[in-house]
Amino acid sequence: MKTDTDAIERLGREIAATPSSGKRRLVALAGPPGSGKSTLATQLASSIERAGRRAEVAPMDGFHLDNGLLTARGLLHRKGAPETFDLAGFARLVTRLKDEEEVIYPKFDRDRDLAIAGAGVIGPECETVVVEGNYLLLDAPGWRDLSAHWDFRVYLDVPEEELTRRLVGRWLAHGLTWKDAEQRANANDLPNARLVASALVGAPITRLSAA
Repeated sequence: MKTDTDAIERLGREIAATPSSGKRRLVALAGPPGSGKSTLATQLASSIERAGRRAEVAPMDGFHLDNGLLTARGLLHRKGAPETFDLAGFARLVTRLKDEEEVIYPKFDRDRDLAIAGAGVIGPECETVVVEGNYLLLDAPGWRDLSAHWDFRVYLDVPEEELTRRLVGRWLAHGLTWKDAEQRANANDLPNARLVASALVGAPITRLSAA
């Protein structure tokens, strides 16, 4: 992912200077699947620290529903869509991050395609949490309620042609054939990406572009 380094540094300074509505400042970093949110979140947290605020990253992906549960619900083929996450559990995490001294949360192991409970921790020294996930700014029932918790909102834009290339490459890396990788990207990932881009809620939203 290529995002302007100077823009990230400026954004880090702006976030560090933003008042917090709780014990911690919460930054929502949203964008479509394959946009490079995880990389940007790490870069942004480092930039915030250089601006003088302790920062950590908390991904939303630890709240993926397990494949067994998705299979039972007929949703495995839609994994990654809004309805395949534990939204209620994630919302509780966001609420806890605002004010609790220590917050333990699940992480997602992409290689094993499963969530691991209790794998991450945000300690009392952390002043800013960069929360990253596809649907943090989604204007849809339940998801839109998250917007009240964000002190700062960032959206990562990537052209659809580039997204397609990345998403197909992701599935190829998981051992799929080219045909199956294209099918997975076109049938699920890209519709999710279009949903993310078409229904944003909350203001202001700072947009970053990556290519």
